[in-house]
Formats: sequence, C-alpha cells, structure tokens
Amino acid sequence: MTANFFWWSVPCLAGFVMCNTIGCSRWIDVKPPSAGPQEHIFRSLPGNERVPLVMDSFQLSRNGAPQEPSIEAERRILNSIQETSLFSTLVPRGGKSDSLDEKIVSVRITVDETIEPHSGLSALKGIAIGGSMFLFSPFIELTYDYAAKVGLEFERWDGNIRRYDARSFGTVHYKLFGATPVMIDELKGHVTEACLVDLMKQLVRDTDLYMASSASSPALSIRTVIIKSRTPTIAASVLSIVRTAGGSTE
Repeated sequence: MTANFFWWSVPCLAGFVMCNTIGCSRWIDVKPPSAGPQEHIFRSLPGNERVPLVMDSFQLSRNGAPQEPSIEAERRILNSIQETSLFSTLVPRGGKSDSLDEKIVSVRITVDETIEPHSGLSALKGIAIGGSMFLFSPFIELTYDYAAKVGLEFERWDGNIRRYDARSFGTVHYKLFGATPVMIDELKGHVTEACLVDLMKQLVRDTDLYMASSASSPALSIRTVIIKSRTPTIAASVLSIVRTAGGSTE
C-alpha cells in the first residue's frame, strides 16, 4: 500500500511542479522594441535659452471611449520631457502659469489606447483546459494585445505649432496561471515607453524651435495688386475721297 502511494505521488508531484514552472511563465513582444531611459537623447542648453513648458490638456481614449487620464500617466510623460533638458520649468495640468515669462511653450497630449484581451479564444481554451483537468494548462498559450498612439502638440509663444506622433503595440503571451494584473501593467509599461522614446527623439531634433532666441516665423505679407483693364483706343478712320474717271471731286 505504501509502495503504491509512493509511485502515484511521484507523478503528481512532478505535474504540480511543472504547472507551477511552465504554467506560470509569460513573455512580452513589443514593436518597435522599447528602449531604456538611458537611451534618451538630450541637449544641454544655457539657462537663458530655456523657456517654461505648460501642459494645456490631456485627452485619453480607450477603444474609442473617452477616459479620465491618471496623474501617474501625466507625470510619466512630463518626466520624459524633462529628461530632454529643453525647458526651464514644467507646469502640470491645472498649474499656475501667471508668474511665468511671456515666452512659454504649451503642450497638448493625446493618448489613444486599444486593448484586445481575446476573451472568446481564451474561453474556448479554458474549456479545453477544464475538460482535461488542467493537464494541458502548461502547454496552451493565451495572448493579450495592447496598442497605443501618443501625440504631443507643442505651441510656441508666437503661435507656431508643431505636432509629434508615435505608435507602438505589444502582445503578452502567457499560460493559464500567469494571468495577473501585473502582467498587463508590464505590457502597457513597455508599449508606452517605446512611444515616449520615439517622441523625445523627434522633439530633440527641433531643439532650435523652442529656444528663447528663436526668431518667430515671418508673417506672410499679403499684397493687393490692382489690375486696371486697358481701354482699347479706337482710331477714327479717315475717309479718303477717291477721284474716279470723268467724275469730279467734291
């Protein structure tokens, strides 16, 4: 009896260990690949060339539905802009900007998120796992997709507007026991970081536009040209008197 229990306990223990090791695994694919903060490009500007940056608005939508952006997301974007060392002060949304100089740059942020948990496919795979009493759970792969488009619209003190856009998407592959809220947060973090790295590279390329000594765009002068129609000059025809044979000239 003891021997039978021993022989049955060995496979059960091996299966339990396999489910906890293989069944809990997960990995994330992000395109384009996210880069670390150390790869941010920045330029060192003199203090008198830096102007303040004020956040005007932050619009967030998820699967087309408007959402309330979190303070954490706002701070993350502002921190990425701060790492470029282009602006003297960063004023968050709703902050006081009355005491700032006349030369300020305002930014409007838009974030569009697309989430696809593949719930229908996950349900079918869950039925298969349940019917097999969890025997296939370490081998059946589930996926969760997340995509983001982040846009930054900068408006200079003279009305010059420049917009930057970046897109990224990723998929987390996981087994049954690896589905946790942490998994989704990791995926969103990698995708958002990839967008911010791309945006900061675009912003740094236009450093000269946001310097205090940057000249404003010359206004297009509109010239009014009056074209006068030329009145045709009609020359009076001179009637000549023709002398005919035998006739007299009158």
